[in-house]
Amino acid sequence: MNTHTNTASDVARPAQYLGFSLAGETYAIELLRIREIIEHVPITRVPGMHPAVLGVINLRGRVVLVMDLAVKMGLGPRPITRWTCFVIVEALLDGERTLLGLVADSVSEVIDLGPDDLEPPPPFGTRAPVDYLRGLGRQAQRFILLLDLDRVLSEEELLGLAGATAGAGA
Repeated sequence: MNTHTNTASDVARPAQYLGFSLAGETYAIELLRIREIIEHVPITRVPGMHPAVLGVINLRGRVVLVMDLAVKMGLGPRPITRWTCFVIVEALLDGERTLLGLVADSVSEVIDLGPDDLEPPPPFGTRAPVDYLRGLGRQAQRFILLLDLDRVLSEEELLGLAGATAGAGA
């Protein structure tokens, strides 16, 4: 069980983030963690997968697992629109770097946040699980929820999703 909690010093460093919309809220991921953004392409469903795992796509000959963050965070599925896209990120699974696609309702902008713009995550009041947040980014009159990819896509989390399929083929 992870008992670490974010503090102001954990999030107080300047960085660029990619802002994207998910179930009506603005989230952001550190730009350095993103490999690319691609338009929505057909997904091959894999029987018996956890509902948050939509299936796989072919990315220039590589099989990439696609995850619906909104479903994983309990926000429910959303319809595919012309702005729906995949944010391709890297995660560590079984000691190997693995590409994963995260469904975003739309990608908005690159956001520059300095130390004065960052706060630890609120203990309550967000629709996303607080454990999945690195903090809050303040920009003009709005707040942006900064996702902690190391927690959302931790090996434990990913194996938990895959574990839902372990008995499916047996």
